[in-house]
Amino acid sequence: MTNSIWMIPAFITLFLYGFGQGLVKKWSEDVPPAKFCLFLILARTVVNLGYFIFMPHPPLFTAEGMSFMLVGILAYILDGLGWILYFESIVLGPITIVGTLSAAYPALTLLFAQIFLKESLIGQQYMGVAMVIFGCLGLSYSPPDPDGKVTNRRWIPLALTALTCWGAAQTLLRYSYSLPGASESNMAIYATMGGLMTLGLYGMLKGHSKKSADGQVQLVAKTPFLHSFLPMAMMAGGDLGVIIASSTGPASLVAPITGAYPLVTLGFAAMILKEHISKLQWTCLVILLVGIGFSTIIPETAKEAPAAPNASTSTSSSAKPTVKPDMIPQPSPS
Repeated sequence: MTNSIWMIPAFITLFLYGFGQGLVKKWSEDVPPAKFCLFLILARTVVNLGYFIFMPHPPLFTAEGMSFMLVGILAYILDGLGWILYFESIVLGPITIVGTLSAAYPALTLLFAQIFLKESLIGQQYMGVAMVIFGCLGLSYSPPDPDGKVTNRRWIPLALTALTCWGAAQTLLRYSYSLPGASESNMAIYATMGGLMTLGLYGMLKGHSKKSADGQVQLVAKTPFLHSFLPMAMMAGGDLGVIIASSTGPASLVAPITGAYPLVTLGFAAMILKEHISKLQWTCLVILLVGIGFSTIIPETAKEAPAAPNASTSTSSSAKPTVKPDMIPQPSPS
């Protein structure tokens, strides 16, 4: 029984991520995307600094580790840009689709890693990548639903660009751990620095205003603190759950379980938000979810080797799937 105790935090993470995404959509009319970004970087900073303080670490700034630091900061700048685009797209698009797309970044990471890092994939991973790409294309080109809440299709390039940023961020992070001076503890600080340059700056500049339907910039009325804080707190809590589950559970099981949170978001969208999704979109969503599952399969030979950390789901990330146990923290949204 004790060997399965990791399943408790893993399933808690599953629900925290799923409901957190749903609440972002539910309150997106009251809270501008920039304000969500600001609360996200605050939550990530607390987690990252706590990890850095309580874990052993080499000197933070050294000549030997300069390239590791610069690549790490760049990775988290891309990660932050991905989150900004994600929060912008979630306001415009259906959470059922946007939320599932956000979980597809591991497949893109596998593709980038094979192209740029010369990593090899197994057959199931190739299949997963192909299914994710097919699902994304299907969702992007499906006809708009006349009864839906989507007012324009600008969410499509925003969501796909966010996906690309997260995939590139993870690939850079994998590469950074091959450089001299690599340290998970120090990366937590570099992640915070990259997040402050993107999420923090965007949140400070845009967090008090938002665009109306006609494109006019309006000051945001004071909204309940809970609407901004609760979704980001749930995502940060999911990050912590991933860290705990990964410390004792197998990554080949922790990653798919915690990465299945779009299923919770789908239920939330259907029951609470009353979003209507076309049959073609549902088909593409199922293909996408199955592809995500295949993409997170870990080859037997790789289970014994240290894996590179996950940029968007490490301590500094939230609401995104897959986690690597060697990057404690890993993931979320984030």
